[in-house]
Amino acid sequence: MTTQIPTPDAHQELREALRDLCGRFDSAYWQKVDAERGYPEAFVDALTEAGWMAALIPSEYGGSGLGLTEASVILEEINFSGGNSGALHGQMYNMNTVLRHGSDEQKRIYLPDIAGGRLRLQSMAVTEPTTGTDTTQLKTTAVKQGDRYVVDGQKVWISRIQHSDLMILLARTTPLSQVRKKSDGMSVFIVDLHRAIGNGMTVRPIMNMVNHETHEVFFDGLEIPEENLIGVEGQGFRYILDGLNAERTLIAAECIGDAYWFVNKARAYAAERVVFNRPIGQNQGVAFPIADAYIEAEAANLMRFKACALFDAHQPCGAEANMAKYLAAKASWQAADMCLQTHGGFGFAHEYDVERKFRETRLYQVAPISTNLIYAYVAEHVLGLPRSF
Repeated sequence: MTTQIPTPDAHQELREALRDLCGRFDSAYWQKVDAERGYPEAFVDALTEAGWMAALIPSEYGGSGLGLTEASVILEEINFSGGNSGALHGQMYNMNTVLRHGSDEQKRIYLPDIAGGRLRLQSMAVTEPTTGTDTTQLKTTAVKQGDRYVVDGQKVWISRIQHSDLMILLARTTPLSQVRKKSDGMSVFIVDLHRAIGNGMTVRPIMNMVNHETHEVFFDGLEIPEENLIGVEGQGFRYILDGLNAERTLIAAECIGDAYWFVNKARAYAAERVVFNRPIGQNQGVAFPIADAYIEAEAANLMRFKACALFDAHQPCGAEANMAKYLAAKASWQAADMCLQTHGGFGFAHEYDVERKFRETRLYQVAPISTNLIYAYVAEHVLGLPRSF
């Protein structure tokens, strides 16, 4: 049985290097991390030492200077190997806010240490419990007082705080009633978590159905130095949207890696599992869903690369990033369901990894943006239909 999925492409050397590294962390490793609700520290350290975590950071700051295309291949291969990029993908895309909109001084201070693995910027605090994806209505405020901003409010679903040194925070610096556009008046800050936690910032873990470390965060008089403001005060919403296009495209790549993993797992099992004196894969009722899942993954793959190409060319890519995320998440969930069904009862056994990957890929039907929000975006911004909300 060959393992030629994903289809060989221009990044084959990159894929082979990643497969060599990922091969050192077998299913037993990921099963143990999942069972203990732990963090894959050894895996993240290995990726960092190999330079893969600094893929998007320019070489002048000690990074690899690669594009979003290559970064997406890295995350795809991690998931295709049986791993879970959700534990580390924030380190890839969160620093984009600093890289694209930070001052020269901020880049000089933070990017070399992020590239070298001495600092982790894995968390981004945008979502709030009362506003969800209606970001312009967020309630967290940052009020300028002298040479610092004082933050009050609450965020939710903030991931990887316990394994991060820095966090990107979006807060309102001008009241909604005083801005011309509701997307104005929000600003982005770098938060030093070691100084913030216990000094105006409180973190409360949220237990959930997958091994995905995430939290509620409460701000009560947290002070942030003014030099930690990224870009221009009041323009933060635009900066965050720029970073979200990278996030959605990279998560699309993770879903594609999952989809290929499920297809590969199902086809191997269907070829080897014999019932009624024949491999179950000889039955069209088993074979056709596997073929269908592969076709859907291939189609999503094309949109992923289109979104990456536009992002790397600094061209508008909001529609493509959203559609890539939609198609890839849909393909991975379809493939997950197919794979579990192909394995029957054995699909529920931990040792096969199917149930773990099934749980992990389900997240992307709702995060980082739900399917309905993508429909709304395409309807309004691509098809020109009236705004629905």
